[in-house]
Amino acid sequence: MTPDDIALPVAWGELAGLRVARPGRPRVIALHGWLDNAASFLPLLPHLPDLDLLLLDLPGHGHSAHLPVGAEYGLTTHLYAVLDAADALGWESFTLLGHSMGAAIATLVAAAVPSRVERLALIETLGPLAEPVETTAARLQQAVAVARARPAGAALRVFADLAVAVRARMQASQLDEANARLLVERGTRPVEGGRVWRSDPRLTRPAASRLTESQVAALLSAITCPVRLLYADPAQPYFPEPVRQARLAAVRHAELSVVPGGHHLHMDQPAVVAACYRDFLAP
Repeated sequence: MTPDDIALPVAWGELAGLRVARPGRPRVIALHGWLDNAASFLPLLPHLPDLDLLLLDLPGHGHSAHLPVGAEYGLTTHLYAVLDAADALGWESFTLLGHSMGAAIATLVAAAVPSRVERLALIETLGPLAEPVETTAARLQQAVAVARARPAGAALRVFADLAVAVRARMQASQLDEANARLLVERGTRPVEGGRVWRSDPRLTRPAASRLTESQVAALLSAITCPVRLLYADPAQPYFPEPVRQARLAAVRHAELSVVPGGHHLHMDQPAVVAACYRDFLAP
């Protein structure tokens, strides 16, 4: 089934996404990674079981509205967006399928409202990025300096055509051409002289704060639903193997699989990834 575009009203605009409506089937919200969009999950769709599915464009990504001037993007911003989307669909409970940043957001939602999240299917991340407490001041200083140096409304890079943007995305993410094109087609818009990214430039600013590993562990220990996790081998530099294992140990009910491959496993090897989750998403 080809997904339909959907727009869900929220207080600050609209949340967009792709919808495969199958009433009565397990309800799943899919959350993409940083600077990706809902098209991230399109390669996976033909390999999944019948699901009542929402592929969500997170705030500032894809076709979703940007936050108002002066507002800041953070993981809690996206957490509330997930709940707003579920409320708009009338879903009291649901499963979350998340990749990278989307997986981090999914863990926060499950920790914040455990009664609403039935299962967590996570790819390549478990919990948000963390830093030692000693870096708190330096991170805040960096975030403020960058925000003041990059005012909202600055000129966007214009790509002469879609192919140029696709090549740029391939270089940035080590994606093949077909998968990069999926993200770029949904993630750019036409302007005079070519195309520009739809995503809010403020998403590239450094966060003003991060949790510590002990805080992340406390959140993970609050997750009560079953968790199935898929890691790529080798591990990403920002999420090294010792951290991956320590976080896994903090979750009560978690199953782990490891697959050789890159960070966008769900796009590069959709059949393999779907096989890991098929019985989990539709038990």
